[in-house]
Amino acid sequence: MNITQDKVVELDYVLKVDGEVVDRSEPGDPLVYLHGHSNIIPGLERALEGKKAGDSLHVTVQPEDGYGERDEDNVETLDRSDFDDEVEVGATYYAQAEDGSVLPFTVVGVEGDQVQVDFNPPLAGQVLNFDVTVRNVRDATPEELEHGHAHAAGMHEHE
Repeated sequence: MNITQDKVVELDYVLKVDGEVVDRSEPGDPLVYLHGHSNIIPGLERALEGKKAGDSLHVTVQPEDGYGERDEDNVETLDRSDFDDEVEVGATYYAQAEDGSVLPFTVVGVEGDQVQVDFNPPLAGQVLNFDVTVRNVRDATPEELEHGHAHAAGMHEHE
């Protein structure tokens, strides 16, 4: 079965940036996603189109097809009082936007009562190098299609 729209795909991956591993799936715990529903970055999803279980490929994704370019306007200064506890440089925190969505940000510096934060995704502006092996491809269930994402075993089970 080939990877096409509405297929659930299981894959093992290693993500490298500048030759360093920055993320990977754990052995026996593949990434599971619903193809064609923007569950993964566009450049990787396009490269997987038409592949099948057992295929291995190397995919280089440019920033515009990954997490986007860095936007220096997304770096802001917040007041120390906006934080409940100790502020750690390099730590990721979450802010709630006016529309209720959650925005992750990284603390990049602290000077006195001023905290510099970066709302850019950590991999924005980076060229992403994926080594991917497709483990399984199956049809999505009606519930998965309705929800717009794959369900791992045990998800959404009613007690």
